Amino acid sequence: MKHHKLDQIPEEHVTDLFSRKFFTGKNITLAFINLKKGCVVPEHHHESEQFSYCISGELRFVIGGEEVLLRAGEILEIPSNVPHEALATEDFIGIDVFSPIRKEHGLDKNDSVERGERPVT
Repeated sequence: MKHHKLDQIPEEHVTDLFSRKFFTGKNITLAFINLKKGCVVPEHHHESEQFSYCISGELRFVIGGEEVLLRAGEILEIPSNVPHEALATEDFIGIDVFSPIRKEHGLDKNDSVERGERPVT
């Protein structure tokens, strides 16, 4: 058993509008997400199945060409290798869960989120 404190996990500032903290165990990666209104998460995909839980705010996803709004108290399931993108229509705080783990602190080397490709329109 291990006990961890969220405030001791380093925060990564991806952009001025996007920050996150990753915690990776043996089989699961947790990502604590903070997006400011207007933040775009460009289309990308990954091997991991993803669950996104909205604590507060609203996030507009496009998943495999289908649009869905994620609001406080809701959970979205994104299957493995399905392209998805998102736009924060309000300030957003959420938790993403990935299995299997995302590599390199939650990121795959070829993750297009890091390259800033194709914003949501």
